Amino acid sequence: MGRLFGTNGVRGVINRDLTAEKVMRLAASAGALLCGEIAVGRDGRTSSPMLRNVVVSGLLSVGCKVRDAGVLPTPALQHAVRHLGLDGGLMVTASHNPPEFNGIKVIAGDGVEVSRQREAEIEDIFFSGGPEPTPWNRIRTVSKLDALDPYKWAILSHVDRDVIRGAHLRVALDPGNGVAALSAPAIARELGCSVSTINAEVDGRFPGRESEPRPENLDGLRALVKASEADVGVAFDGDGDRAIFVDERGDAHWGDQSFALVARDFLAQNPGEAVATPVSSSRAVEDVVAAGGGRIVWTRVGSVIVSRAMVEEGVRLGGEENGGVMYGPHQPVRDGSMTMALILEIMAREGGPLSKLFGELPQYAQMKDRVACPEDLKQRTLEVLRESVEAPKVETIDGLKLRYPDGSWILIRPSGTEPIFRLYAEAENEERAAGIVEEHKRLVEEVIGSLD
Repeated sequence: MGRLFGTNGVRGVINRDLTAEKVMRLAASAGALLCGEIAVGRDGRTSSPMLRNVVVSGLLSVGCKVRDAGVLPTPALQHAVRHLGLDGGLMVTASHNPPEFNGIKVIAGDGVEVSRQREAEIEDIFFSGGPEPTPWNRIRTVSKLDALDPYKWAILSHVDRDVIRGAHLRVALDPGNGVAALSAPAIARELGCSVSTINAEVDGRFPGRESEPRPENLDGLRALVKASEADVGVAFDGDGDRAIFVDERGDAHWGDQSFALVARDFLAQNPGEAVATPVSSSRAVEDVVAAGGGRIVWTRVGSVIVSRAMVEEGVRLGGEENGGVMYGPHQPVRDGSMTMALILEIMAREGGPLSKLFGELPQYAQMKDRVACPEDLKQRTLEVLRESVEAPKVETIDGLKLRYPDGSWILIRPSGTEPIFRLYAEAENEERAAGIVEEHKRLVEEVIGSLD
């Protein structure tokens, strides 16, 4: 990855990795590149007000006009940038990271986070000492921006509100003390749903649960689904761009399943269209897209890369295994509240319980693991692995993806944010998936050990 940017923006522990001085220079560097009128938003983290002030100062220092959108989900800021024709945006957020972290997402004028090339250009300005400050008489103004309500109404315009209202769905929501609390409950109520909530107060300490919605930390939502007899439960990450679903039985489903459900419905209405997804996505997505007569545009791992592929190739649907769905007719970026609305419409139209809808999808066993690897050994390790692995089909879009005749596969790739190699495997059953992971984990450990 870059010198500042990781897989998804710039992140770090506040006042250690990410200081006010660093963010000031980063904002000025991004502002010098984007120029013009820039929207600024923030999540609910305890350090976000401090960083918001620093970001605004950095942008003003290079002559940008600032539109302050306040506290809101990341996709709400992205929607404002695109639909108001602004020159870009800076979102203060660390997404799903623990509360001691914060970060910056830099958004281009099309509402999508800037490309890897643009990230490198911002880094070049940053590491050259920062941009030249603007003269005193060219410093511009800060004005308020109402971005949240237009964003919510935009989502509602992309689903059949009458069909959803007629289903009288009961919905349990867990924003995880993140900013989805400002959008998801209101959208669900506007769609005629009976809404129950947990962890719905924005609190940057994330007292209710970890900010990343994973099946193992959704016990509270499971309990709420059962207690309220809800038809569906939805959990969001800290900045509201991802959503994980719990069915009426209390079973949580990874993002592969919800994305596959959206893809199946999308292709039923738009047969033959392309779908963009990273090489880490489940074979269930492949099967659904093939059955719908579509084709997959494979990308490297990272939501920015998927979104940029959608823009460049005119793809209208994208998604990741972590609960990030990009619905192009709305905007080609991850959007948890939009994903919720799409799933509610599918449930209302299909009429069956969510567990049945998920049960109709192809089912595969998945296994994930990791191996510690120093940053300076990642590239050499990958090169040795390329020479060492054996499989009928080896793909190198991102790391190494090995495919086998029985349909199983494993992806081995260096993390863009941590000093580790990530291993993702999928097979017809858990035993096969675990066996593939164990075999290749040993191989990766041996290679790293031989190079260390």
